[in-house]
Amino acid sequence: MQFDFSGQAFLIMLGIFALRVCDMTLDTIRVLFVVRGRKKLAWMLGFMQSLIFVIAISTVLSNLKNPLSVIGYAAGFATGNVVGMLIEERLAIGHIHLTIVSPSRGAAVAEILRKNGYAVTEVSGRGMTGTVTLLHVDVVRRKVDEVETLILEADREAFVTAEDVRPIRRGFWRA
Repeated sequence: MQFDFSGQAFLIMLGIFALRVCDMTLDTIRVLFVVRGRKKLAWMLGFMQSLIFVIAISTVLSNLKNPLSVIGYAAGFATGNVVGMLIEERLAIGHIHLTIVSPSRGAAVAEILRKNGYAVTEVSGRGMTGTVTLLHVDVVRRKVDEVETLILEADREAFVTAEDVRPIRRGFWRA
C-alpha cells in the first residue's frame, strides 16, 4: 500500500484534528452536564458531538491511505479532552461541599465564613490527637478559591476536602 503525504493529505489531517478537538471538547463538557442533571444542555451537546464525530470518522475511513488522518484523529481526541477540561474549569458550574477539620480554630473559621455570607454547620469530633471541629460548607464552584483563602486566614493548619454535590432541596446557597 502506498501512503499519501501530499499537501492535501496534511490539510485533511488538520481538518480531522479540528473536528475531533471539537467533538471531544463537547463530549467532556456534555458528561459534566449529565452528572449535574442538566438534561437540555446535555442533549444539545450530545447531538452536536455525535454529528461532528460521524463527519470526523467518515473522513478518516475515506482517507485510509493517509496515515496523517489517523494521527490527526488521535491528536484531536487527546487535545479535545484537555480543551474540554479547561473550558469546564472556566465555567465552574455546580456546587462544592467543603469539609474543614480544624484541631484548634474551628470557631474562628466558622465566624469568618459566616461574616462573609457563607452558611456553616459545625460538628464536634475526635481526631487522631484529640478534639477537632468539623465544618461543613456548601458553595458554588466559582467561590471555592475565595472560601479557601478565608479558611486559611483563620487557620493555616485546617485540613480541607472538597466534593461535587447536587443540591436537592432547601438550604442556604450563596450565589
